[in-house]
Amino acid sequence: MSIDSAPRTHTYTELDVAVDGGMLHAGVWEPRGAHDESRAATDGEPGAPSDGVPTVLAIHGITATHRAWDWVAPALAGTRVVAPDLRGRGRSNTLTGPFGMARHADDVAALARDVGARQVVVAGHSMGAFVAVVLAHRHPDLVRSLVLVDGGLPLALPAGLDADAAMTAVLGPAAERLAMSFPDHAAYREFWRSHPAFATCWAEDLGGYFDYDLEPVDGVFRASARLEAMTGDQRELFTGESLLPALSALAVPTTFLRAPFGLMADNPLYQPGTVEEWRGRLPTLRSVEVPDVNHYTIVMTPPGAATVVREITRHLAASTP
Repeated sequence: MSIDSAPRTHTYTELDVAVDGGMLHAGVWEPRGAHDESRAATDGEPGAPSDGVPTVLAIHGITATHRAWDWVAPALAGTRVVAPDLRGRGRSNTLTGPFGMARHADDVAALARDVGARQVVVAGHSMGAFVAVVLAHRHPDLVRSLVLVDGGLPLALPAGLDADAAMTAVLGPAAERLAMSFPDHAAYREFWRSHPAFATCWAEDLGGYFDYDLEPVDGVFRASARLEAMTGDQRELFTGESLLPALSALAVPTTFLRAPFGLMADNPLYQPGTVEEWRGRLPTLRSVEVPDVNHYTIVMTPPGAATVVREITRHLAASTP
């Protein structure tokens, strides 16, 4: 599914919310039939507790945008999905640092409170899962349970590599892409069409996501994520400055979804043994293997998104009073 199919089940709008340093941009998928009722009840602000519609907060990855949830949100029937462009990315890329998981968590908390969300299921993909864990720690009134999609547990340092070398190995291709320019949207789509993550599963509905990711700069187009935002965040994925205390205090039901292939459709970010180790340390954590997906396609294709939707739906049912 993509944003083009959203009107069948949801209406889609965008909003801006005041956070420290400026405005945070977000997308909202409102279930059809609920939008007018919530608008009448809240003067146009979605997500009021009184409207009876469950809300999911959805947080994207390190160089992504809220449109990464295009395949998940429309499949969550009867559920409102609120997803930010994190600080330094998408239409929030004019928000400056400092960055880090705690700063992002506070931004997401401001968005959640603005739309009236309380005690909700929070889904995070990749770095967004790290933000989700820290959000649960810093703002426990907002989070009822977590769905962590191939992220949210510290990345293991390969033998012989320090954190800086590991970051280069894992995120180097993403940094290179942020430095590239493209003459038009078609060229950016073609870049991704040949990317190892999508080379065998390209579909035209991916185009809307990649079109949104571009912004015009000096007569060309560049990806909207700021390199300084990525570099400001990436160390925490390994060292866990704010993550480790949040994990040690984790008390809400949490599902970890693991992709067996990584960003380049190669080695996974998480080996099965790493996930099992954390399961032994965190009593509220369960894990699910998602077959035949990589780090991108676990959310950005219908098969991967179907598993994410199933787990979010399970959490929604468990959290219903």
